[in-house]
Amino acid sequence: MKKRFCAIALILSALLAFTACGKDETPTSISIEEPPVEEVVSSIVESVEEEPEPEPEPEPVVIEVPEGMYRSELSNMPISEDLKDQRPIAVMVDNESKAYPHIGLNNAEVVYELMNSTANGRVTRLMCLVKDWKNLEQFGSVRSTRPTNVIMAAEWNAILVHDGGPYYINDWLAKPWGSNHLSGGFARYTNGKNWEYTEYVTSQEYYNADQGKSYPGLIDRIASAGYSETYNDYYQGQHFEFVDVDADYSDHGSKIQVKEVDLPYPHNSSKLIYNEETQTYDYYCYGDAHIDPLDGNKVMSFKNLILYSVDYSVYDEHGYLIYNCIGAGDKGYFISNGVGIPIHWAKPGEDQQTIYYDLEKGGPIKLNTGKTYITMVPSDVWDDVVYK
Repeated sequence: MKKRFCAIALILSALLAFTACGKDETPTSISIEEPPVEEVVSSIVESVEEEPEPEPEPEPVVIEVPEGMYRSELSNMPISEDLKDQRPIAVMVDNESKAYPHIGLNNAEVVYELMNSTANGRVTRLMCLVKDWKNLEQFGSVRSTRPTNVIMAAEWNAILVHDGGPYYINDWLAKPWGSNHLSGGFARYTNGKNWEYTEYVTSQEYYNADQGKSYPGLIDRIASAGYSETYNDYYQGQHFEFVDVDADYSDHGSKIQVKEVDLPYPHNSSKLIYNEETQTYDYYCYGDAHIDPLDGNKVMSFKNLILYSVDYSVYDEHGYLIYNCIGAGDKGYFISNGVGIPIHWAKPGEDQQTIYYDLEKGGPIKLNTGKTYITMVPSDVWDDVVYK
């Protein structure tokens, strides 16, 4: 714009000088009809190329909380205020290929993926935390739990939902903070699969016409067990701190660009791939995107990823194990928005929450608003994690 006005000023000066000089000259027989100065200036103004205005910085996107809603303590996403004090459930989901497709898992706000056994290619199992469990149509399929899952479910004061497990779980379920759980007896669906892949959680009673049998839903099961639907005395408060406006971690000198994470779980081939459009990480297993048929076949996707290295102890020849997750470690990554930053972790006691710390700047990490994926990578294969 400055160049434009300078050009106009110079031309106007030249025109005025030419007009002044012309008054002293003797008229000739040639008559030149000059256009008005205003027209000349207008023509010049139109011909001067304007410099493009700088594009304004995009406004930060803040998710507003509508009336009658609050920010979920699991994801920071707006949900009904009716759920504010309601405990989540933690559902054990079979991650064997024969259990696919999983049903209803897009209702989970936090998902853990843990090695279930050192046998069978280190097959993994999922533990899904669901806040709004009173509206579940179908969720699963449900399988057995392991000691580590009992410990981690308690960090959220969640009611653990599973179908049995090796006897190693008994001592952990007997802990005061780990005793709220439901085992087996959930709805059985006729889906053409083997019996172990037919069990699903429903919030309401489910009637299987093929079997001529009804199965009670979660609401009745929790009431019958005498468990509190709301947070009890073992609730330690909100697990994570969130930011309302997405952080890009550009000020971290140790950050890495992460568009894909390939995990060292050979049986499942688990990986997470960054979706530029949604700015979340899509979960893949067995080479395919993990879809939810009850959610229009949308891919299960996460805003936040937490990976950290943990030792484990094997119980027996079957490969049953427990992660040594009580303690501390300095190997891990927090990943969001295509960027990963190093973290370290600490869990002071068996009834305490795991805290994940920013290794470079110190203090607990702050998560972006959205769903979170967490995996304890066995320490012996931590160096096999691939970041692309």
